[in-house]
Amino acid sequence: MLVLSGSFSVAADAELTSDDAFNQVITPLFLEHCVACHGIDEEVSGDVDLVTVKQETLVKSPELLRKLIDVLADHEMPPEDEPQPSDSQRLKVVVTLRDLLHQSVKKDTSYGQAPIRRMNRFQYNNAVTDLFQLNCIVFTLPERMMREHKGYFKPETGRMADVVHVGNRPLGKSQMIEPRLAGVAAFPQDLRAEHGFDNRGDHLSMSPLLMNSFLALGQSITESPDFGPRTVGIWQEFFVPPPKTADLHDEVSRRLRRFLSHAFRRPVDEKTLERYSSYALRQIEGGTEFNVAMKSVAAAVIASPRFLYLYDTASTDGQQTSIDDYELASRLAFFLWGSLPDETLLELARRGELSLPDVLQSQFHRMMADHKLKRFCDSFPAQWLQLDRLISSVPNPEMFPEFYFSKYRDSMHMMMEPLLVFETVVIEDQPLTQLVDSDFTYRSGHLEDAYGVLKSNEPKGRGGEVEQLTFHRVPVTDRRAGGVITNAAVMTMTSGTERTKPITRGAWMATVIFNSPPEPPPGDVPPLAEKPPADEEQLTLRERLILHRERADCRGCHEKIDPLGFALENYNAVGAWRETYENGRDVDTSGTLFHEHEFHNVVEFKDAVLAEKDRFTRALAGHLLSFALARELGAKDELALDEIVKATAADDYKMQTLLRQVVLSEPFRSKDVPGQSVATTKQ
Repeated sequence: MLVLSGSFSVAADAELTSDDAFNQVITPLFLEHCVACHGIDEEVSGDVDLVTVKQETLVKSPELLRKLIDVLADHEMPPEDEPQPSDSQRLKVVVTLRDLLHQSVKKDTSYGQAPIRRMNRFQYNNAVTDLFQLNCIVFTLPERMMREHKGYFKPETGRMADVVHVGNRPLGKSQMIEPRLAGVAAFPQDLRAEHGFDNRGDHLSMSPLLMNSFLALGQSITESPDFGPRTVGIWQEFFVPPPKTADLHDEVSRRLRRFLSHAFRRPVDEKTLERYSSYALRQIEGGTEFNVAMKSVAAAVIASPRFLYLYDTASTDGQQTSIDDYELASRLAFFLWGSLPDETLLELARRGELSLPDVLQSQFHRMMADHKLKRFCDSFPAQWLQLDRLISSVPNPEMFPEFYFSKYRDSMHMMMEPLLVFETVVIEDQPLTQLVDSDFTYRSGHLEDAYGVLKSNEPKGRGGEVEQLTFHRVPVTDRRAGGVITNAAVMTMTSGTERTKPITRGAWMATVIFNSPPEPPPGDVPPLAEKPPADEEQLTLRERLILHRERADCRGCHEKIDPLGFALENYNAVGAWRETYENGRDVDTSGTLFHEHEFHNVVEFKDAVLAEKDRFTRALAGHLLSFALARELGAKDELALDEIVKATAADDYKMQTLLRQVVLSEPFRSKDVPGQSVATTKQ
């Protein structure tokens, strides 16, 4: 992160921006505290030479600048067993390095390229559903973890229901049975990028085999026995034959113009329109029924690269420029709705009005009040929180028999809680700090039983539901509960089968909450055994792990993640509260966050995180911007994150303000696409 605390200003002091600031501020710290490891001696452990580095070298290396700022601001460097600079010296160096970073990235003429990428299957399902206005889904998506029952999700009201009915898709009974098109099989699930999302362009490849699958998929959709007047909302206007008195060529062209423009997210050119129209007319004139011919055309459209691929048209000079209004419509729609822009967005784009600030903000609010916002809540939070890891969590049944009921697991109830908290913060536009330390949560009767001493003591009815799970909104009066950090889902998925894993929990905190993932551990470091050997049975887990961090190449990461993980050690391997280990030793959760905020229990730890709420805001903004742009963020994006955090903080850290600022940010509204546009290639 690039701030030292919640109160740290991102503006550099004027006295530190002179030409000699590097020599007066940065060089002395490097010489006094850094060159012992980061020098020119080949035997020195550091991989960055800070003896000979010059200001002009750093200005040309924004990624190195960003790394230096991160490790200094987070107190990762110098190591904790080395002499430390004073707080004022550290602050001055970070401010000066930030000024150099601003100089560096301002010289860059472009942001990172938003890659040409195909839709993932979640987006494809939504896009096909919206294009044909289906009243069912195309195919079942196990990765959509929370299924809505009884219409609880009503963003237009600005209020989340007190009682909601949901289903757990990956783990719940009969949750895969839902109205869908018969005979349509989904293509394989797309993998998530490391520390990223499943919409990243560098992970969404298109092999010849997959391209053939899309061709067959398009045909299976339009040829499904369920694809007809009962399920297809545009059936009457697109598939029903026109009156015999109508001009067939004009009628087909009119229908296809609107259909293709929606599918391709911009007005279709005449050459492309003629190609599709001619294909349909040849079939009709050859004796094929009108609706069959139009189904064939529709199948070809949803297999076209123009439909499957998300891309920006090429800029005229290959440099950064503003995206056009149609591209803006697509970015908005795929970010917030996971699908195609609707007619309102496309019409505003046609008139060139969507990019106007007032219009853009108005459309943002309209989209946030639309039920299709559920798709954002179905995709972003589960991936951000990495909840898919809970699916493979199988605690030892002998040690944790309470985790299992009938043939099911508590995790089907656990998974719903953080997702419902996230949805509530979004719909009700609550401060995003509620994600850290909420004053409410959602519990089912079964989940209440699983929490034990941390239950809310509010009556919830019967537990053990496996189809429609009933969750009640309850107040959180015990701050050991609440938020997305200390819930049972996260505690369980970051544990092993028999014990907690503080290192895994710390790495999760660093990655998810602070967007600062640790480096992978060395390959020759053996994992800590689930059960301690005989000579370690009376040690606490903290004492056992001290032996694990003695290696010099392990120490740096452990200093970063150990306090984050041990702060959560009072929660056992299934998220229940405990005060002691099985050997009777007391659990020790004390530590220091960023070498600055001491804590002795999880409530004080939450206070420490909240004291760093600008860090958390910036981290979440980074996750959201990366998700919105489907790419890894670069050094120049740091300037946009500065502005997003500043605007969000000024509005009491409201969640919708954060989302709106992502949409209004320069990276979201810019492109850098050298070379030929996909739109000019043959389909």
